[in-house]
Amino acid sequence: MFYDQAKIYVKGGDGGAGAVAFRREKYVPEGGPSGGDGGRGGNIIFVGDEGLRTLVDFRYKRHYKGDRGDHGQAKNMSGRSGEDFILRIPVGTVVLNDDTGELMADIIEHGQRVVVAAGGRGGRGNARFMSNTNKAPTLAENGEPGEEHWLRLELKLLADVGLVGFPNVGKSTLISKVSAAKPKIADYHFTTLVPNLGVVELEDGQSFVMADIPGLIEGAHSGAGLGHEFLRHTERTRLILHVLDISGSEERDPLEDFKTIQEELRLYSSELAKRPFLIVANKMDIPGAEDYLQRLKEAVGGEHEIFAVSAATGVGLQPLIYRIAQLLPDTPVPETLNLPAEHLVTKAQSDKRFEIMKEEGVFVVSGKEIEKHVKMTFFESEAGVYRLQNILKAMGIDDALRAEGIKEGDKVEIAGISFDWV
Repeated sequence: MFYDQAKIYVKGGDGGAGAVAFRREKYVPEGGPSGGDGGRGGNIIFVGDEGLRTLVDFRYKRHYKGDRGDHGQAKNMSGRSGEDFILRIPVGTVVLNDDTGELMADIIEHGQRVVVAAGGRGGRGNARFMSNTNKAPTLAENGEPGEEHWLRLELKLLADVGLVGFPNVGKSTLISKVSAAKPKIADYHFTTLVPNLGVVELEDGQSFVMADIPGLIEGAHSGAGLGHEFLRHTERTRLILHVLDISGSEERDPLEDFKTIQEELRLYSSELAKRPFLIVANKMDIPGAEDYLQRLKEAVGGEHEIFAVSAATGVGLQPLIYRIAQLLPDTPVPETLNLPAEHLVTKAQSDKRFEIMKEEGVFVVSGKEIEKHVKMTFFESEAGVYRLQNILKAMGIDDALRAEGIKEGDKVEIAGISFDWV
């Protein structure tokens, strides 16, 4: 089964906690602190794999978590870092943050590696907190939590040539004749529901990849039918073939079909409408095709190349294939994908290090920096709590809470942990 979309949850591994330990050896008086640091958490890494053609693996497993780093140990021994979690995904996959729509990665090469959820750093052991004023610190840190996201994966096929056209114009028959692809072919609309890829090989050793895009309908640019799902696969093609039923067997005007498809491409993406293309007048073996072909040539023949073919009988396919092979070397690979407006994200940069909101009598303090400090605080240690209090003062959170009217005994919540204000 072909799956070109998936939604998954990824979380980098948490860092290991630092250790509180002291050197205790015979004949070594006042050995000092020897607690080692925790290990780094494992990353979640995507790697492009040209051997994969679908996102079906992510349909059955949607949650992925990185390996946690080991805790630090005595004798200044650091914990083992967590192993990275490698996920192989098809080349041509776009990775988006599902919450914000932000583009996080565009996998366009085999072997391309992208860290999509970084593991947290390990907490520092008490040996790192020794100073001239504190020779025997009992302070250590918990590990930093790993990054976590809900991701949306969208596969956009990487093909040199894309076949577009209305349903039942003969795209599947064409690709089956010129390549080894074996798509489903029948005489009814929407036989093809998923894109098919085929490699076209010429006698001189040249080859190129052709994609049979499922049939479009009017309004596809706005999502009508399966418009967005189908049009997405045309974004990376270098050359487009407009396949027309030149016989009018579907009781449609081939010239109007051509104009409609051109308009759908333009409305979906202005860049896509500028892509080089050839017109393929198919079904020339059916009576009446010559008349429609003459009208088409009179209307657009001076601007665009038209190839009269019969995919069913194979007539006219060889000149078409050789013309494609001639054009491709001089046709550039499309640059980075042209994202629809829904994927364009503008981030507002705030100068505030933290924010305070009062919810049901509780003062909720939020901010990436202070939340990380709270999560890494070892609350079982009096020294750890004292250090957090100093951080709150240094960041100005104490003064800000007083300005908000906090009183003795009021509740303060940071990163899901509740405190009593004293």
